[in-house]
Parts: sequence; structure tokens; C-alpha cells
Amino acid sequence: QVQLVESGGGLVQPGGSLRLSCTASGFAFRISKMTWLRQRPGKGLEWVSSINIDDTADYEDRVRGRFTISRDNGKNTLYLQMHNLKFEDTAVYYCAKGWGVFASPRGQGTQVTVSS
Repeated sequence: QVQLVESGGGLVQPGGSLRLSCTASGFAFRISKMTWLRQRPGKGLEWVSSINIDDTADYEDRVRGRFTISRDNGKNTLYLQMHNLKFEDTAVYYCAKGWGVFASPRGQGTQVTVSS
């Protein structure tokens, strides 16, 4: 079955950087669109970014220019490089199979906390 395991979250100061990873198994990763979602405190699930099999990608406006999604098909791994983190980026980040906010299934999530 599809398994997605996120890692790389943690506590970071505003302006800092983190790289999230998502290791995938149980499906054909290299021919699957993939997505990062997040859930901020008190908010619903939000779309962050998605990547096609040809590495073209799209980003939510609030993260465009600061976050970069990428994939390593040889390692079945999805990444989210995050720079210039802001307080409002504090959230549980999930990777999911598919494109957009309805991408499913998703992993268990990794917590990112931006705090001074």
C-alpha cells in the first residue's frame, strides 16, 4: 500500500531555512504527481506546492519565491526546501500523492515551528 513518511521538521528562527523530505513506497513514484500540504494552528488543510513528473511545479502565493519543491526519483523521495521562514509558516507539513489540495493519501506529517 502507499506509504509516505515525512521528516526534517523542527524549530527554526524567523528568516531561517529547513528542508523537508518525504520517502515514498508502495506505488510508482516516478510517474506520480506529488504535493506538499500544511495545516497551520487553528486552520484547515492548505495546499503548499505540487510537482509534475516532468519537474514542473506550482506554488501557493504566500510561499512562492521562498519554497522549492523537488524530487529524486532514484530515491523515491520528495523534498521541500524552505527559506526565509516566517511565523505564519508554522504548521504540520504533509506530503501527498497527487496534485493539489485534494491529493491523497498523505503521510503522518512533520512539525515545523518558526519561533524566536
